[in-house]
Amino acid sequence: MSRRCRLNVFNLRVPSAALTFAFERPQDRVKNLTLPPIDDVRKRSHVTDAPLFCDGEAICGKLIVTVESGKRLEHRGLTLELVGYIEQELDRSAARHEVLSCSRALQSSGQVLEGDESFAFDFANVGALYDSYYGRRVTLRYGLRATLARGKYASSVVHEQGVCIQQVVPSPAMSNGPLKMEVGIEECLHIEFKYGKSTYHLNDVVVGRISFVVVQIKIKHMELAILRRESVTSGAPRRSERDTIAKFEVMDGAPVEGESIPVRMYLAPYALTPTYYNVHGQFSVTYFLNLVLVDEDDCRYFKQQEITLWRKTVG
Repeated sequence: MSRRCRLNVFNLRVPSAALTFAFERPQDRVKNLTLPPIDDVRKRSHVTDAPLFCDGEAICGKLIVTVESGKRLEHRGLTLELVGYIEQELDRSAARHEVLSCSRALQSSGQVLEGDESFAFDFANVGALYDSYYGRRVTLRYGLRATLARGKYASSVVHEQGVCIQQVVPSPAMSNGPLKMEVGIEECLHIEFKYGKSTYHLNDVVVGRISFVVVQIKIKHMELAILRRESVTSGAPRRSERDTIAKFEVMDGAPVEGESIPVRMYLAPYALTPTYYNVHGQFSVTYFLNLVLVDEDDCRYFKQQEITLWRKTVG
């Protein structure tokens, strides 16, 4: 019999256990996340509902250990970790950048478990400096990892649970309005978009007005979009990804010179995050208003201007 088979025989003699988390918080505040396991980014991703916490709230609850019916399990320690990492999709071979690490010993080695047993945990004032972020090329995520060491000849039982952390901040300084963005071609086209401010919370409304000052070309379509630029600022090569997050159709048809169209674009329905600059020296996320016109020859004219987004409430 091979050594591997002998270990499997020993392994069968050690009872197994199931680990589950129960959080002491409102159960309706969750985020639906798709993420890989905390301990190995090479494994298959999975979809999970992660409890949502505001920075400053204690992450507390119970870890429930359920041993096989009628069995007793003497273990070599039960531990719980709260971890936070930044991971880059195109740089999986590199070490993850740790942003948070806390550990609790829930039960020492040599103790015996049987039936259902629960262990309270409380991670208070952990100092999470950053929001959870799930981007196109970079991820900043937090999670709990419980480990039950079963002994020399049995693998440890590991259970992971992602948690989502958000930072609510005071209203930043607002820019003086109104602001103006112009799209133009000399003597052929001059369009002005006036809007009230450049700083918005995630449930805000972009309010403005588009005026057609000069229109000497035939325009068939016009839209206002919100672009997100995700910039990875560490590693080589440095790179940026740009995605269109939201679109607002201003008009579909030819405008009249002198015409003015009101704009009211609600941000709440879209998957927006706050603006982030140089998070842990690894990445930035910025947003832009993008005004796009398409003429009858399908030529595109556009002008964009950066806006700042911030989080007013958890959600």
